[in-house]
Amino acid sequence: MAKPIYLSPEDYDRVSEAVSAAEANTSGEIVTVLAERSDGYSDVQFAWASLVALMKLLGLAMLPELSLQITGSMLGGWNHEWTPRALFTLAAFSATAAYAVVWLAQLWQPLKFLLIPGPIRTARVHDRAVRAFRIGAEKRTHGSTGILIYLSMREHRAEILADEAIASKVAPEVWGDAMVAMLAQVKHGRFADGMIAAVEQVGIVLAEHFPAGSENPNELPDRLIEV
Repeated sequence: MAKPIYLSPEDYDRVSEAVSAAEANTSGEIVTVLAERSDGYSDVQFAWASLVALMKLLGLAMLPELSLQITGSMLGGWNHEWTPRALFTLAAFSATAAYAVVWLAQLWQPLKFLLIPGPIRTARVHDRAVRAFRIGAEKRTHGSTGILIYLSMREHRAEILADEAIASKVAPEVWGDAMVAMLAQVKHGRFADGMIAAVEQVGIVLAEHFPAGSENPNELPDRLIEV
């Protein structure tokens, strides 16, 4: 399956320019990351398929006469003597078929992500954002002043994570305005505008608490990183 294209080359340039402009007024360093998705969710796919297979078995166990009547009709309506072996074969086939259908149906990504519970999406996005932060921003600057803006498209989730020097002065709730500004654009399909809005809001906060000094080296890349 081809990877969706969310931004044009011009959009990447616009985000990079926004980061450069924001960092001109602060010693902080902003890293932007856009993820197509934050996890493969194979465990959730397996769980749904297994649950449906189990429900199929429970249905056979609770309504055996009806199940056998339906199966008999599918076999042409002939009277059929159900031996123990035939019954177990029917149960195994029914459960396997149910598992396969549900598992394969979830290969269609819109359905797969529709079936992922919200709390699981949120937790997986947070975990992936933390990993990206540790790789790309945490303790990567001289003064531990890196901050990550992370947007995960499939999950419709975003995270803002700050290095220890920033976190010691700025409460996590302060980034709420940046999140609101970003999501207001993203929900209308303006992904670059959303990232730029977040960068601008984060830049305002950083400039207040970490103004640029006489020397202001660019320690982290300004370009938008896509994973």
